[in-house]
Amino acid sequence: MKHVRRRALFVAVAVFVCAATAVAALAAAIGSGGINITSTARPPDHCAGIIPAHASPVDHDGDGVDDQEDILRGALSYVATKPRYRSTYYASGYPSDGFGVCTDVVAFALHAAGYDLMALVADDVSATPEAYGIETPDAAIDFRRTANLEVFLARHATALTCDASELEEWQGGDIVLYEGHVGIVSDRRTMRGVPYLIHHASPFQLAYEEDALERCGAIVGHFRWTPK
Repeated sequence: MKHVRRRALFVAVAVFVCAATAVAALAAAIGSGGINITSTARPPDHCAGIIPAHASPVDHDGDGVDDQEDILRGALSYVATKPRYRSTYYASGYPSDGFGVCTDVVAFALHAAGYDLMALVADDVSATPEAYGIETPDAAIDFRRTANLEVFLARHATALTCDASELEEWQGGDIVLYEGHVGIVSDRRTMRGVPYLIHHASPFQLAYEEDALERCGAIVGHFRWTPK
């Protein structure tokens, strides 16, 4: 009987070790970007037609779509490529290898409206380095830092409320900043009327567009791209 119990215990331990090893290997593969578990599926819109959508008076790239809608579409198009999460330096600035971070969602969203965020931030850093506190500017990375985006947007975009309960003030295509994170406000809303967030925060994120506007920490900035 003791022999049977010992064997059963041995089998149980072996199974546990194998399972733990498999889980660890899976987590490592996800964390490194080898496996992408983030879904591109869009959540349902529970407030369609209830809260009027904002349209920008500007169509910078002349494509017949206003900037606000272009930025929203750009964010959705970017995450539809299923970028894998990894923070690394690119000499060219914009990632081109299928990886990216939160700031890339904003950069590609603005690019869809005809704005080169890398060039815009680089020019502003060059013109007013004291506003950014950057000792050695590097155009390839400066636009991919949330602290720099906070300064840039405060100087060149329209600042709006950071109170998520003011529902009508939050519109698809707006940019929202947190401590160390940034995303694009969705045009779809939860049953509470709060917009979803289009963002890229982690390789373990389950969806690029999710109910996260109030769940990424304190909101430190809410901006609408209407160049001053």
